[in-house]
Amino acid sequence: MTRSVSDAALMLAAMAGADRLDAVTGESSARDAAGRAADYARALAPGGLKGKRLGVARNFFGRADGVDAVIEKALAVLAAQGAILVDVKVPNTDKYDDSETEVLLYEFKPGLAAYLADYAPHAPVKNMADVVAFNVKNAGHEMRFFGQEHLLKAQDKGALTDKAYLDALANNRRYAREEGIDQVLKEHKLDALVAPTGGVAWLTDFINGDHYGGSFSSPAAVAGYPHITVPAGFLNGLPVGLSFVGTAFTEAALIGMAYGYEQASRQRRAPTFPASVNMKA
Repeated sequence: MTRSVSDAALMLAAMAGADRLDAVTGESSARDAAGRAADYARALAPGGLKGKRLGVARNFFGRADGVDAVIEKALAVLAAQGAILVDVKVPNTDKYDDSETEVLLYEFKPGLAAYLADYAPHAPVKNMADVVAFNVKNAGHEMRFFGQEHLLKAQDKGALTDKAYLDALANNRRYAREEGIDQVLKEHKLDALVAPTGGVAWLTDFINGDHYGGSFSSPAAVAGYPHITVPAGFLNGLPVGLSFVGTAFTEAALIGMAYGYEQASRQRRAPTFPASVNMKA
């Protein structure tokens, strides 16, 4: 995301509230959607970090020395703005590796079909099977470098009522929510968690595949909790992000903290697209 926190907050302000198409806000809308809705623009105020207890998720450091060095400087900015930093470890992050993938594969097929029906009703492809068949028919172009293993696995999955899916979803929620993010926030009386968003962007390796460097986005994504990333600096010319993660419905608070950091650090640079970059396939 290349927008500033303030730009993003103003965009999100128009989206706050219940969404009948979203399972999470749809469930809450019958009870307390009005109470959950927030004016995110109001979070854009000075002093958003003062007195905030931030857990530094140290088990998401140590994957790249250069990235860690950039984030340590970001932590110094947080402290200078009045945040209280507490070194922590987010527990049980190794207990949903398989179930995370299982849920993704199960939800991919029906999610794709619903998306195509709503937003591309006139497209020649209607579902996962159609996409798989299209790729096979056009393999020389679509699969010159990589296959479609994930699409094939998703196509083989059953319905979202399958026990395997429900068990995987329950496992994700247990270890990413109750015994993950929520546990460490409660245990240390924290307002949010911070860590490097991930490593720097890597080159696509057409022979061996991508070289994944780890990411702090997984716990929040698996839990379904809010996560905002803000530019923290650069490593060899490539951007490094600082992530703020919280429990459910803490978007406004996270925006306030991220905005406070952004305004104090001024690390964001607008992207450029030099003519030397060849965008042709």
